[in-house]
Amino acid sequence: MALPTYGFAQTSPQTTLTVGTRTLEIMGRAATVMGIMNDAGTPGLVIPVDAPFDVRVRNTLADPTVIHWHGLTPPFAHDGSNVSQAPVAPGGTHDYLFDVSRSGTNWMHSHFGLQEAQLLAAPLIVESAEDASADRQTVTIMLHDFSFTPPEELLAGLRSGEMSHIGSGMAAMHMGMVRGGDGSMAGMDHGNMNTGDAPAMDHGNIVMSGMAMDLNDIAFDAFLANDRDLSDPEIVPVERSGRVRLRIINAASSSNFWLDLGNLQGRLLAVDGNDVLPIDGTRFEIAMAQRLDIEVSIPSEGGAFPIIAQLEGAKARTGIVLATASAAIERISGFAEVTAPPVLLDLERQLVAASGLPRKPADAAVSVDLTGDMQPYAWGFAGRSFDNRAPVEIVSGQRVDITLRNRTMMSHPMHLHGHHFQVVGLGRARLSGAIRDTVLVPAMESVTIAFDADNPGEWPLHCHNMYHMAAGMMTTVTYA
Repeated sequence: MALPTYGFAQTSPQTTLTVGTRTLEIMGRAATVMGIMNDAGTPGLVIPVDAPFDVRVRNTLADPTVIHWHGLTPPFAHDGSNVSQAPVAPGGTHDYLFDVSRSGTNWMHSHFGLQEAQLLAAPLIVESAEDASADRQTVTIMLHDFSFTPPEELLAGLRSGEMSHIGSGMAAMHMGMVRGGDGSMAGMDHGNMNTGDAPAMDHGNIVMSGMAMDLNDIAFDAFLANDRDLSDPEIVPVERSGRVRLRIINAASSSNFWLDLGNLQGRLLAVDGNDVLPIDGTRFEIAMAQRLDIEVSIPSEGGAFPIIAQLEGAKARTGIVLATASAAIERISGFAEVTAPPVLLDLERQLVAASGLPRKPADAAVSVDLTGDMQPYAWGFAGRSFDNRAPVEIVSGQRVDITLRNRTMMSHPMHLHGHHFQVVGLGRARLSGAIRDTVLVPAMESVTIAFDADNPGEWPLHCHNMYHMAAGMMTTVTYA
């Protein structure tokens, strides 16, 4: 079955993005999913920096939708969320027009119900002049988790506590236990963790402060890279001795990954579309909704070079292959030999923003508690769900520190709309960390973010695990 190529169409004075359904072949089975296509009929969009974002969204679905521009900071009315606008009705359109002044790797996705879990997402790349003229190839990799079971049914199973009915199950970890690719229970392997204080192990449980940490809610049927699983991965032609900029987007609804470059040495250049002081390595953590820009050099002798994303706490994996002309390409198993460790804050501790916020004391400091549990499957802020939220109220012009305190035994990737923030605290340690829009807050840990209140509105602050958000973990940050 022919699959769309992940190229991008340059924006015109107005670009139409069509939201609709498409058919993929996943694990040898046909699957109807959703998608966002540009005027050229390919997923996603690339636009030059400092050009107007002039887009019309056309909804051809049978249900309403809203498309959020994740990583951009438009005026509130153009954010594309269930807070900022009414849904686009079936057959309807909605126009967005605002300036874009920051280049980087971003993405677009539904902010309506659980549509994002049905692959209603696409890349959104803002290119600088340097990006456009650089002597290097750009390869975008969009990661997804996928289940043949509808997401609404998965959520109902989580809420009912019927864990055995959640997905048919390539890999899962819930209630502290790992199910390997063969269905057997497997312990964790921390041999590749770059930390001196890895969680202790207790018969397959991850133990954090004497309690078992939960990882993956759902046993997904497949994990995808650019809409394909490893039974038929995308093969991207590259040149010998060439440079490649990988733009990796974790668009999974409920999965964190370890990115493994194999025999290639990588240089991390940016996270969430914002430059960092470069970090060299071959393995990098990426939480839900986060992005990594990594440059690799292809050896002069050429060859085939898998770029693999492995699910935390499991052996399941996906990826693409970079290959020079005539390179022999071996079949890649959808399961690694060892279980991946949990994604925590090892990379976050190393990140330093290339250009951080101007130094100044915070005018307001707020602490927000992330609360909830797997049984009952209910998540929120200080025990409140979105419907009875207590908004975080701040004042325009303030420098604001928000400390996100995770009181649960699951990690939560926290996304703030309308702003980029700097990670300035991990637990008690202060730092001048990365500029981001999404940060992972591991179980029973805290992360402090700082931002300037320079874009008035009622901005969603939520966990980017779609099932956690649907079960209540969203509030708003409000100022006029």
